[in-house]
Amino acid sequence: MSTPEGASAGPGSPDAPPAESVAAPKRALAIVVGIVFVDLLGFGVVIPILPFYVRSFATSDVFIGLLAASYSMMQFLSAPLLGRVSDSRGRRPVLMLSLAGNTVAWTVFGLGTQVGLLFGTVPALATLFASRMLAGAMGGNIATAQAYIADVTPADRRAAALGLVGAAFGLGFVFGPAIGGVFASEEVVATARAVLPGFVPATRFSLPSFAAAFFSLVAFASAAAFLPEPDRIRSAANRTTLVGQFTDALSDPSLRAFVVSFFLVSVAFSGVQVMFIPYAADLYGYDETQTALLLSYVGVLSILNQGVVVGRLSRRYGERTVAVAGAAILAVALAALPFSHALGSVVPGVGGPAWLTAPVLALLLVLAGLSLGNSLLNVALSTLVSRSVPADRQGNAFGVTQGAGSLGRTVGPPSMAALYVLAYWSPFVAGAVLVVPVVAILAVGTARIARYGDDDGRREADAREK
Repeated sequence: MSTPEGASAGPGSPDAPPAESVAAPKRALAIVVGIVFVDLLGFGVVIPILPFYVRSFATSDVFIGLLAASYSMMQFLSAPLLGRVSDSRGRRPVLMLSLAGNTVAWTVFGLGTQVGLLFGTVPALATLFASRMLAGAMGGNIATAQAYIADVTPADRRAAALGLVGAAFGLGFVFGPAIGGVFASEEVVATARAVLPGFVPATRFSLPSFAAAFFSLVAFASAAAFLPEPDRIRSAANRTTLVGQFTDALSDPSLRAFVVSFFLVSVAFSGVQVMFIPYAADLYGYDETQTALLLSYVGVLSILNQGVVVGRLSRRYGERTVAVAGAAILAVALAALPFSHALGSVVPGVGGPAWLTAPVLALLLVLAGLSLGNSLLNVALSTLVSRSVPADRQGNAFGVTQGAGSLGRTVGPPSMAALYVLAYWSPFVAGAVLVVPVVAILAVGTARIARYGDDDGRREADAREK
């Protein structure tokens, strides 16, 4: 979307060309995408060990959900704060602080068993919660990473650049669980015990955690050595509270639609992520390994969609159209997901490998639609956010919208789990129902962007209306 005639693309405009903001923008972009990948890699490494880690303390499975919720809640609280600080103090310091914090968080997480042996179950669980909460707080740096990309990327290439962030998410979820499984294997644990000093705990829970800490440390060193601070206009520091930030965002016509959309989509999609594995086990009879393969399939599709497809479609049709289409596709896929087995059962045999039955093929097609819709929607939403506010508010805007997403990921899983107990299909259909209004919200709420193009254009329009 071009700057409207008569409106300037000055340094405060989202469309201002950032060609001179850093000396090597492509290298800076690669480093920031790498930081996001490391964040999600560490998150993914924990996925296969977290349930067993909690059960090793002979406690209730309720704590598994509570640990997941504690991460998302802290991410919700920290994302707006880190985004606001990055606007006033700089992107680079916030990114480096978050990587250092993640290094500490994952190291402490790996020491839970040792704490339990020395002090008992309650201190051990407290250690796990403290480390997960710290990791969640540092995970709020996603908003800062998005703002950095907006700083160094021209507006006409911003959707493709932000799509790389989505691809990094996908890569983290593909490789993270695999790495966690490898480091938790008996062979690797036995080898580590043989070569590591005696004071370093080597268990199926500590080694994956230490691996995640090592990745964060490498990313910290890379950022310290190679990541420049972009040259941009910085906003003055302010003391707006978290509630005040969200109140301001909801009262701002430029951001209201995005805050609500991020929340609703996150509730819907995070609930599906949690309940998909029980669904695949109950209706398809899949075990952990088979469901992990399905998740890897979705992750690979997400990489392709967010790294390649979204950028091309956005350049051709515009972010607003892509966002609305993505929401519509996502709603249809969510509604179809719980009935994919039944739909496949009425289709004749498809041939091919014995495992590729008609119900499995139907599931794979629905999951492909789910990945496409989610990819289109999330990347286009992020791009629209970057075009809706001036350059000195990018971090704050991304912080608030990502905070809304984190709040949704806190509310979604327990709510959808309760619905699944009532009826297996209900969380997926409920997710579809939540996404339907997003189609209308985006179609109406982003009309000003389509009409006036950027923040400067909307300011002139507001002045004329007054």
